[in-house]
Amino acid sequence: MGKPTGFKEFTRQTVPYRNAMDRLIDYKEIYTAPEDEALKTQGARCMDCGVPFCQSENGCPVYNLIPEWNDLVYHGRWEEALERLHKTNNFPEFTGRVCPAPCEGSCVLGSTEPPVTIKNIENAIIDKGFENGWVVAKPPLSRSGKTVAVVGSGPAGLAAAAQLNQSGHSVTVYERDDRVGGLLMYGIPNMKLEKDVVDRRVNILREEGIEFVTGADIGGAGDNGIGIDKLVADNDAVLLATGATTPRDLPIPNREGAGIHFAMEFLKKNTSSLLDSKLENGNYITAKGKKVIVIGGGDTGTDCIGTSLRHGCESLVNFEIMPKPPVERADDNPWPLWPKIYRVDYGHEEAAKKFGEDPRVYSVSGKEFVRDEDGTLLGINTVNVDSNFKEIPGSVRFWEADLILLSMGFLGPEHYVSEALGLELDGRSNYKAEYEEFATSSPKVFAAGDCRRGQSLVVRAIDEGRKVAAKIDDYLAV
Repeated sequence: MGKPTGFKEFTRQTVPYRNAMDRLIDYKEIYTAPEDEALKTQGARCMDCGVPFCQSENGCPVYNLIPEWNDLVYHGRWEEALERLHKTNNFPEFTGRVCPAPCEGSCVLGSTEPPVTIKNIENAIIDKGFENGWVVAKPPLSRSGKTVAVVGSGPAGLAAAAQLNQSGHSVTVYERDDRVGGLLMYGIPNMKLEKDVVDRRVNILREEGIEFVTGADIGGAGDNGIGIDKLVADNDAVLLATGATTPRDLPIPNREGAGIHFAMEFLKKNTSSLLDSKLENGNYITAKGKKVIVIGGGDTGTDCIGTSLRHGCESLVNFEIMPKPPVERADDNPWPLWPKIYRVDYGHEEAAKKFGEDPRVYSVSGKEFVRDEDGTLLGINTVNVDSNFKEIPGSVRFWEADLILLSMGFLGPEHYVSEALGLELDGRSNYKAEYEEFATSSPKVFAAGDCRRGQSLVVRAIDEGRKVAAKIDDYLAV
């Protein structure tokens, strides 16, 4: 695909981010506008590789037709490229912004050269589609008379709702927060995914006939609670797409008290206040003027870094228990596996520009939070660990901090829904439902996304949403 000799003629050129210091003064997306000709050149690098690992299970969980739309972009056929992109991915504007691009890690060209800029091209296709009015609502021509309730409006729930609605079923999506989108709305900050991008897609889904109910806590006991038994009784099928929202804690001495927060609490409150009042209502956890420590790496840790910097923190350190990754693939990490290499994400770059160095400290484990006699947080004592996570004697160190953010992943879904239904759980406390089948132990109830598989990527949630929709459609046809 692309130009037959393009991979030999052209080098990889990614679409650059905005200047690091410039973007620290706002919450606008970090991306710059790509140039069509530059993207055509990058599309030209897509090889006629025979076996496109980029669209395999190891590369793209939704099996995007990557070589096809790379070729179409190379030839300037953008609207056709959008049609091919939408064939496998309901929401390329989300994955094109926030997906870590395992497709690029599996790109055949990437086995010897820098891979094709697949993520940049994907994002450009869908943005051009919206700009030119090619993305429009397409309501189903007829209705089946069957109703489906989807609990959770994250990427899995939205993808399933979109597919089921296109099959003619009447779909209602229930979201316990005040806005639709799940982690797309409150788990990913505006710098990576502006919320009008989420809203414009949700509005299309509404136009297609999907009903959204916000402030609906399914199984909850509060004023917004809706009984899950009633939901099951009133619908022909129910899908649980509640996400993996139970954070991993750090239960070391002096954990209880002010100054220590889970990452999602920090990020959600910031986005909510930003959307409600541009942070003027003060209903968020501020890092302004504080010495901040983020414990845990990954995308969420980076988002905590980026948000703290925009607040105006005094200093920032990011602990990672893992050792520093190599610059190149290790011998036990061959292509086409995901390359476990050293990367500099947007937050790391911003911290380095502001404070003069990468904020990450590797092979560090927390031993004890330190507070004064009044309970005020002073910092944390840590110890260095070896590659087997064993403590290194004599390496205890105190780090000063006013605000510590815990970003160590998630343990699974909250269980007040599953307990009410008596759902069977798997060994990791997720809702037990086999992949490709998605049926839970409760009749009429299905599960998909992070609540079924555990914390994972947006693109995998979309994959599960599409696949569970097909299974529910089969179930309703019986």
